[in-house]
Amino acid sequence: MPEGPSIFILKELITPLFKGKKVIKVFGNAKIDMSQLKGQKIIDIRCWGKQLLIFTKVATIRIHLLMFGSYSIDENKKPTRSLRLALVVSNHAVYFYTCSVRLLPADVNTLYDWQADVLSDEWDPIKASKKLKAIPKTMICDALLDQQIFSGVGNIIKNEVLYRIKLHPENQIEYIPASKLSAVIKEARNYSFDFLKWKKEFSLKKHWLAHTKKTCLRCNLPITKKYCGKTKRRTFFCSGCQVRYN
Repeated sequence: MPEGPSIFILKELITPLFKGKKVIKVFGNAKIDMSQLKGQKIIDIRCWGKQLLIFTKVATIRIHLLMFGSYSIDENKKPTRSLRLALVVSNHAVYFYTCSVRLLPADVNTLYDWQADVLSDEWDPIKASKKLKAIPKTMICDALLDQQIFSGVGNIIKNEVLYRIKLHPENQIEYIPASKLSAVIKEARNYSFDFLKWKKEFSLKKHWLAHTKKTCLRCNLPITKKYCGKTKRRTFFCSGCQVRYN
């Protein structure tokens, strides 16, 4: 599943091509009323974590690439059965495949907490801290994947953040020292920007320290692979240097 930085890159790619342009053609097999989009001007394009939002006066198109979704610009590269939505403007087209497409109200401010997006200028670490403290029994590996707290954080970011700050993924929030909890919040944002930079450089995998690794770079012990927490997402960690508090 593409994480927040990948969707941020998508937003940066299509905004100069589509913002302010009128949709002259729309098609695909998404179960939405596409007729209302034809002829509409694209007012803005934003992302909230893993979701791409395309704004018009009548509706907001929400794209979520899920586990296997993808997109292409100016060239339809996949079979018709995979094409969920295509938006065509005067001189460009964008195609979204094997993804979730929904139409939301034109004004989505009541639906999204923009301060929860780790890449947003509106990101609020104090608010994130309050949300974490409100769920003391939750494992930190689950909390990092909670999009209402850390919108945009996915499994890779989760694993790398916890390795960076030497925190065991199965720690319950109530037992984590305040300094470590602050480090989680700080590094969730820091690593997301590092992810964004490395993704643009096509060097992301070269910088992984824990994700998919076999041996800990700090203490030379085997990296544990486990499906942790309620989310049961693949987690890589070192039981030697990533501390568990209880």
